[in-house]
Amino acid sequence: MNQDLSILHLVLNASVVVQAVMLLLVVVSISSWAAIFRKLFSLKRVKDLNDVFEREFWSGTSMNDLFAAAAKNARSSGPMERIFASGMREFQKLRERRITDSATLMDGARRAMRASFQREMDVVEANLSFLASVGSVSPYVGLFGTVWGIMHSFTGLAGLQQVTLATVAPGIAEALVSTAIGLFAAIPAVVAYNRFARDIDRVAIKLETFMEEFSNILQRNLGAQSASGH
Repeated sequence: MNQDLSILHLVLNASVVVQAVMLLLVVVSISSWAAIFRKLFSLKRVKDLNDVFEREFWSGTSMNDLFAAAAKNARSSGPMERIFASGMREFQKLRERRITDSATLMDGARRAMRASFQREMDVVEANLSFLASVGSVSPYVGLFGTVWGIMHSFTGLAGLQQVTLATVAPGIAEALVSTAIGLFAAIPAVVAYNRFARDIDRVAIKLETFMEEFSNILQRNLGAQSASGH
């Protein structure tokens, strides 16, 4: 009964298949944590850049000045600023083509912003599916390692005359470590996925609200220009 049942000893003495499963789960867990930290920093950056541009947008700065700044800082700007630049660029292109119909101008600006919005959300949602896969698949991979380990353990006991708890325990313990590692990989991935999904929904709502508000401003400007033209 004085057998070493430490985690390290159990891992080193597990069957090759179980060790391969454990190694796979450790690699997946490390990749998952790397994706979690990358997503944390990227979402914080997106939020900060959106907040900075939104404050500037509502500070009274002219649309042309904002558009010039957005074009100049295209690489370092945030999603909201790029969506604004897309809508403004399309709006100005249509104006340059002597299109005066307000419905056509607004439709073009909205379509450009919607396309930019979809591109931005694709970037923001990157790696989210990986976390979802880790959270859903890792426990089953760990369970496979456990089932295989227990099966291997009982196969080894078949030739023994007398089987006691002392002979069964090490094999079962080795196998159960696989499930534990699977859960260790899955739980943080699931928690992070739910947190990020909620944060991304907030980002999407904020961007959609901005698109509507910017469209309303363009609409009012067109109305004012039409009134002054008459």
